[in-house]
Amino acid sequence: MLATPDKNTVLEQRRQAACPRGVGVQTQSFTARAQNAEIWDVNGKRLIDFGSGIAVLATGHRHPAVMAAVERQLRDFHHTCFQVTPYESYVELCEKLNSRTPGAFAKKTALFTTGAEAVENAIKVAKAATGRSAVIAFSGAFHGRTLLGMALTGKVHPYKAGFGAMPPEVWHVPYPAEALGVSVEDSVLAIERLFKADVDPHRVAAIVLEPVQGEGGFYIAPTALLRKLREICDSHGILLVVDEVQTGFGRTGKLFALEHHGVDFDLLTMAKSLAGGFPLSALTGRAELMDAAAPGGLGGTYAGNPLAVAAALAVLDVMDREALPQRAEVLGDRLVEKLDGLRQRVPSITQVRRLGAMVGIEFRDEAGTPLPQFVKRVQDLALAKGLLLLTCGVHGNVIRFLFPLTIEDAVFEEGLALLADALLEA
Repeated sequence: MLATPDKNTVLEQRRQAACPRGVGVQTQSFTARAQNAEIWDVNGKRLIDFGSGIAVLATGHRHPAVMAAVERQLRDFHHTCFQVTPYESYVELCEKLNSRTPGAFAKKTALFTTGAEAVENAIKVAKAATGRSAVIAFSGAFHGRTLLGMALTGKVHPYKAGFGAMPPEVWHVPYPAEALGVSVEDSVLAIERLFKADVDPHRVAAIVLEPVQGEGGFYIAPTALLRKLREICDSHGILLVVDEVQTGFGRTGKLFALEHHGVDFDLLTMAKSLAGGFPLSALTGRAELMDAAAPGGLGGTYAGNPLAVAAALAVLDVMDREALPQRAEVLGDRLVEKLDGLRQRVPSITQVRRLGAMVGIEFRDEAGTPLPQFVKRVQDLALAKGLLLLTCGVHGNVIRFLFPLTIEDAVFEEGLALLADALLEA
């Protein structure tokens, strides 16, 4: 009797034949269904999801309120293009984001589809508002896979390698990180040197940063850096663009990470958990800046899709009703407590970084050398045990945690036990 072929294996063979290798995948587990913080593959294997589709599912897979909102919208219409025949829900979401983002000043919001689109449009607005062309970003940053997104991104492999010259007038300075030996003073001095040696500050439209670097290694921007950047921007007429694509919507213990710092933004980008898994991004900024682009200069055919907008309005309600930012603090505490109990038995854990539930573990040997192979082994062992983990960092030596904030206590504890098993076995 012939054995039944493994469904994942068959699908992986089809994927390799049909899809380009540039679209890399982490696992060969093809999803059949998912609910909150759990995924079941086509073979029926269950995975506890500590990745949330790369920070997209703060409200979990298929949150009932999000699903119900999308179903209601689907009964009315699912697309018209807002620039052709607008609809109220788009306006309502912009109103809510204008009021919910930090800062006591007049704001306006435009909706897009992806995080990269939001970032690109932030730069377009910055250039239109200032009449300038240069942009400063940080090493280790990730701002998207489009051409300008790649230029802003401060990580060569796999994002820039092989794609040729990047757009001009994008400059990078070091992001402060204790593990990398970079201080806030080092970052500020690098900007000052840039102004003296490479680019006139009066040609710089914007400085772009993530409050917590995602792909870069979960390094957390100190408040001192944000304050100094605000001072530099104000001194030279530069706009401060804050990329909250990964940090937004409760992940850090606040609805937006910038709320931890008390510093005002000029333009703020968001996506990922904004719409609970539906493709939607947003750019919120000072009203006078957002009006700098001429009609038709912003937008997109699918920008602000009605189904995604309905999901986002539901997500904001869930954030409040279920107190998910506060839940992030509770989950972060429990994760760090678990990791603290493991540090003596896993000496390669050199640093645990945390803002709310946004937690990263860095692994190095006694000489301080990054350990990407160890991290990959932990990731593989965890997957075999039923726990999905994501990694990050320029050296690939950081495990990052992005579980749904709605995860049930029992499932969370089960995931922590699997994590401990994988770390100790590795």
